[in-house]
Formats: sequence, structure tokens, C-alpha cells
Amino acid sequence: MKKQPGWALPSLKEAQVRTHKQSQIEKGLFEIPTEAKLLGQGKRYYLRTYGCQANQRDSETLAGIMEALCFTPCEDAEQADVILLNTCAIRKNAEDKVLGELGQLKRLKKENPDLVIGICGCMSQEEAIIDTLLTHYRHVELIFGTHNLHRLPILLYQVMTTHKKVIEVYSKEGEVIENLPVIRFDSHKAWVNIMYGCDKFCTYCIVPYTRGKERSRMMEDILEEVRTLKAQGFHEITLLGQNVNAYGKDLGLAGGFAKLLAEVAQIGIARVRFMTSHPWDFTDEMIDVIARYDNIMPFIHLPVQSGDSDILKLMGRRYTIEEYKRLYDKITSNIKNCAFSTDIIVGFPNESEAQFQHTLDIVDYCKFDNAFTFIYSPREGTPAAKMADNVPLAVKQERLQRLNEKTNYYTHMQNEKYRGKIVTVLVDGFSKKNDQVYSGHTDTNKLVNFIGKDVKAGDFVEVEITDVKTWSLDGKQV
Repeated sequence: MKKQPGWALPSLKEAQVRTHKQSQIEKGLFEIPTEAKLLGQGKRYYLRTYGCQANQRDSETLAGIMEALCFTPCEDAEQADVILLNTCAIRKNAEDKVLGELGQLKRLKKENPDLVIGICGCMSQEEAIIDTLLTHYRHVELIFGTHNLHRLPILLYQVMTTHKKVIEVYSKEGEVIENLPVIRFDSHKAWVNIMYGCDKFCTYCIVPYTRGKERSRMMEDILEEVRTLKAQGFHEITLLGQNVNAYGKDLGLAGGFAKLLAEVAQIGIARVRFMTSHPWDFTDEMIDVIARYDNIMPFIHLPVQSGDSDILKLMGRRYTIEEYKRLYDKITSNIKNCAFSTDIIVGFPNESEAQFQHTLDIVDYCKFDNAFTFIYSPREGTPAAKMADNVPLAVKQERLQRLNEKTNYYTHMQNEKYRGKIVTVLVDGFSKKNDQVYSGHTDTNKLVNFIGKDVKAGDFVEVEITDVKTWSLDGKQV
């Protein structure tokens, strides 16, 4: 299908441009045109989210916008008048899942020609994906990107009134758009964006292209959001950013993330978390603040990606494995009972068996509480995609199996420390697998399934751990 007038298509080349201009903070960009204010009256929308916490938080905004347009949410795509898929591009299998779902939705479009199927999020920022959608998934009528969620009322109005395809994807550094409507998906836990984008440009990663440059929200806007959440009864917040450690650099803010973290903790919300942290930006001031405040949870997601310094250099990670170890040691020396999770990629271009052994070595050194492990797959448009993907798939799969055996061993070992102990659990509700059992998380982010009485979501409950599994703990209410 040829490009149509008025379409704004993505460009990875434009998306990688970085300037020294300070990002704009926009507080009045969102509006609902008069003619669109009742657009969703009597209509339902279905929203499905793929990917990371940033996508989950974006979906809360999408839901807020849809309900501001008078749409009603539904949990079955077959009942919807508008279907939105908020997508992830971090790995190819994530994209394959979305394309598979789109194939299944084609039947609904045939049955109901007025149905609007839309794609947004990181996948829509990729040129190759747009080509695929235009060629093979012509029933998708609305495509917009990560930088223009605030434009959804206008874009959706255009689709629903003209019945023509609308594509608007901005390939730019991005702004900070404030005052967007939001529907929180949880009643006691909340995501709080503190910044957007990433400037690290790890050679395997598409995020700097799909999310734009690092741009921080003003501290007072963040603090006001946290105060509001506390007043609304939320007990836990997670400060979100592709690299929270870089917060405030673009604003020239003295103290950066450490200062923000301290200010948030002083508001007095019961639990404060943050993710994700890049090891290169993790400062001593951050460690001091985490150690100083009891309501900053002793759990840190610290992606290592590889245990070999040469591979880390190829990945563009900006630290050696020795520097990572020193940071890990510094954190564990200063923060009591700190738990760690990490990300690890196996089979990166040129990874030798000896280099993979170094990855096993760092797992032995850190004994991570949890590890998210992946086989390397090239992302079109990234520098690593130009490298020869010269580790055979069978070798990647065998290495992943060995890695998982080791990480699972340490996950279970770390959980064993909790056997017989009493922990404080913030309750999420009933267990997904058993409605006779409650579930929630400890301060160190351990999943606990427990037997209790007169418990509800949002309660803090003392639980004695009676049994230990690799991925969770079992217990009973004290």
C-alpha cells in the first residue's frame, strides 16, 4: 500500500537524533474537540498491553483518554467497538505475539466493518513494522506512536467519521506531556513516570529509537502526583524511567535522582520502589538515600546483560564487569538485606564459550534473587543488527538452559532464607491460581501466597513463611 497524504510515518534515522535543546514541558497540549466529546457514548473499548511497566503506565493514560471520550471498557475483544493494542518492540517474539493477535482480529473486522482496530506503542515507531501492517494487516486503521498519545481523541475521531486509515507517528526527541487523564489499574499500587526515553544506545536495544531522548519531568510535578496518590490511599508507588538514574541530568538538577528519591520518601507513602537502574549512573548518593529511608524498598533491578567485559563493550554498556562487581559490593555493604534482580542476554554476536562462562561467574558472584534471561535476537535498525549473528541457535539454547539452571538455583537459595521468618506482605488480592489463598509481596519483592482471614487487597499483613518454592513463598497469616 502506498503512502497516503497526511500520514506521518516513522523514521529510525530521525529517531536517533539527539540535540542539546532542553525538552519542552507541555501542560496544555491535551484537549478533546467539542465534536468528539461524546464520541464513545454507547460504545465499548478493549485495551491490551504488551511489554514493560512503561507500557502499562501508558495504557493507564490510554484508558483515561478513552473514558474521557465516554467509552466503556470491556474485557472481550468480540464486544468492542474500538480495539487498541499497546505494543512492545524490545524483542522479536513480543512483536510476533502482536502480529499473531492482529491476524485473529481480522475476522472481527469482517463481521463488523465499523470496528476500529488500532496499534500504538513501541512497535508503531518502527519503519519495518509499519510496512508489514500496511501490506499484510490492512484491517488496522489507526496507528500512532509513543510521542502522541495525547492526540488520540483527534485521531480516533478522524477514523470513526471518515472510515479512512490514520497513521501519525512522530520520530523526534519528544516532549513531556503533563495533565493527561488516567485510570489507575490498581487500587493500592501505582506507577509514576519520572522521565521518558533513553540516551544510552546499547547496541542491541531499540528503546532509544522508540521512546526518544532522556527527558525528565519537573520534580514538583512528580511530588504533587505522589502526594495525590498518598491522599487517595495508595500504599506503594514505583518511580518509572528507562533509566531512572539519569533523572534530572537534562534539567541540570543538582542531586538528580538521589534528591528526587529522598523528596518522594519524605512524603511518607508506605513503600517506594524504582526501576530501571543502569549500573553506569548508579551514584553513591543514591545508595545513601536508599539506606537512609525505611520506606524505600531494599530491592534493586540492576541489569548486567553479560559477565564479560569485552561483550559488554560490544553491547555499549559503558561499564566493565569489575565495575559492576564494585557497585554490587557497595550496595550490599550499605543497604541491609537488599535483594537484586537482573537481565542477562546469551548468544550476543561473537560470544565465545569462555565469555559465556564469565556470565555464569557473575551469577555465582551476585547470586541474584531473580534473573530475566533471553536469547539474543537482532533488532532491525540497531548497531548490533549489522554484526554477524554468528552464535548458532542450538548453542544459544544450550547456554540459556545452563544459565537458567544456575539462576533458578540461586533464586531458590535466596528464598530459603525466608523459611520460618515473619514478613510484612502488601496484599494484592486472591492468588491467581487459588481463590482460597491470598497473595502479595514483601519489601524485597518476593511473591508470597498465604492463608489468611478477613484480608483484602491493600492490607499490610504479617505472614509466617512455612514453605519455599523457586518463584514464590508460602505462608500463613500471623
